[in-house]
Amino acid sequence: MEIKDSIIKAVRDIPDFPVKGVIFKDITPILSDIDLYNKIVEIIVDKYKGRNITKIVALESRGFIFGISIAQKLNIPFIPVRKKGKLPYKTVSATYNLEYGTSTVEMHIDAVNETDNVLIVDDLLATGGTACAAIELVKKLKGNVAACAFVIELTFLNGKDKLKDIEYSSIVQY
Repeated sequence: MEIKDSIIKAVRDIPDFPVKGVIFKDITPILSDIDLYNKIVEIIVDKYKGRNITKIVALESRGFIFGISIAQKLNIPFIPVRKKGKLPYKTVSATYNLEYGTSTVEMHIDAVNETDNVLIVDDLLATGGTACAAIELVKKLKGNVAACAFVIELTFLNGKDKLKDIEYSSIVQY
C-alpha cells in the first residue's frame, strides 16, 4: 500500500469537532502505527536534508509530534511555537484566524536569528492561519523561512494561497 493510502486509511474524520460544521482530521491513529509514523518522518527528512535547514519550528501541539522527530533526524534544534501565555521567557506573538475562530501564538525572542534557515512543521494545512503566524514569528526575529512541511493538506480551504512565495509540501491532500 502506498504511503498516501496508508495515511488516508489511518486518519479519522470527527464531525462537529471542535465546533459544529467542522470535520476534524484526527491523526492519532497514525501515532499508533510506528511504521507509518516513521515513514512520514522519513519522507519529510529526505525532502529537506541537504537544504541547509538550521532549525525546525513546529506548531503546538500536533506539529510537535512530527517536528521533534524531524529535528532529531536532521540533528538540528527544535523550536516550539505555543499558544499565548504558555512559554516562560520573553516572546514575540502573532494572531491569526482559524477555520473556527482566532488564536495567538508565541515563540521565544531568542529562538531564531538572522543566520537561521527554518523549516516550519505542522500536521495539517487548512486555512493557512497557523502556518502564516509561524512564518510571521520567524520573520519578526529576522530568520529565513526555507519551507513549510505538512502531513495533510485540506486543499478546499486554500491555505496554500496564504503562504504566497513560501515553498511548502504536503504528503496527503484532501
